[in-house]
Amino acid sequence: MKKIGVLTSGGDAPGMNAAIRAVVRKAIYHNIEVYGINQGYSGLIAGSIRKLELGSVGDIIHRGGTILYTARSEEFKTEEGQQLGIEQLKKYGIEGLVVIGGDGSFRGAKKLTDKGFPCIGVPGTIDNDIPGTDFTIGFNTSLNTVLDAIDKIRDTATSHERTYVIETMGRNAGDLALWAGLAGGAESIIIPEVEYDMDSIVKRIIRGNERGKKHSIIIVAEGIGSGVEFGRRIQEATNLETRVSVLGYIQRGGSPTAFDRALASRLGARAVELLIDGKGGRMVGIENNQIVDHDISEIIARKHTIDVEMYKLSQELSI
Repeated sequence: MKKIGVLTSGGDAPGMNAAIRAVVRKAIYHNIEVYGINQGYSGLIAGSIRKLELGSVGDIIHRGGTILYTARSEEFKTEEGQQLGIEQLKKYGIEGLVVIGGDGSFRGAKKLTDKGFPCIGVPGTIDNDIPGTDFTIGFNTSLNTVLDAIDKIRDTATSHERTYVIETMGRNAGDLALWAGLAGGAESIIIPEVEYDMDSIVKRIIRGNERGKKHSIIIVAEGIGSGVEFGRRIQEATNLETRVSVLGYIQRGGSPTAFDRALASRLGARAVELLIDGKGGRMVGIENNQIVDHDISEIIARKHTIDVEMYKLSQELSI
């Protein structure tokens, strides 16, 4: 293999640039040319492709976002769109592709692989909702951003003796809310994977208030609905002053943590190794601190799950 491409697709995540850097430098180390594709599959169809050199990825390992930009493409979901993308790859002589993104991005990678064009998926999403890997690129950074917000909001909650509902991102997964809630000492954590009992939540808040507790922090994952609506229900049920903070897109930005930089570097490099070995239709990940790879078809078919024991622990510690 003499030429490979790399693109980022779907939502941006801190550490994507570190992954791009690893792909480029690992490939060049093995005398392989690398081409960056801008705006994901949309840019692939449009032919927005440029050659990347060592200097192209200098000074980016610490930067959030993605220098290749990202977008979602409805056109690429069609046979016509996929064929247009393949024609662009052939035009540049690109023989393999590294796709950094989430499950939607991997579906595109599988389509290309099925059509005879080998792709390797690298999981990059703050949601941590990809099976086959303990962590996705960007999750750790986003988690620390959320935790920092919880700590700051707790100061205000204590000062004003209020209940605070904090809505996190995560799409349909509760990992971000669960990890942040446990690390932040939240009284209740509401996630889509576990059915919640509003009566129990209300009783916990009232019980804490009666023993002199000055504030309560409730973490709500966006996958269960509106945090604002949840806060309204809490105030009506407890008759305690309640405020809501929707953290929003601040959770996607910022310089990646050391963990995310190292993870992205390891996964990006491994993706290139798989292409060199002639493999396609695989996703790289990390399990028990070991870099692994799985069939993308298997990953797409599997359902994301949470650490149930961690959730139970969060309940035990919030009595």
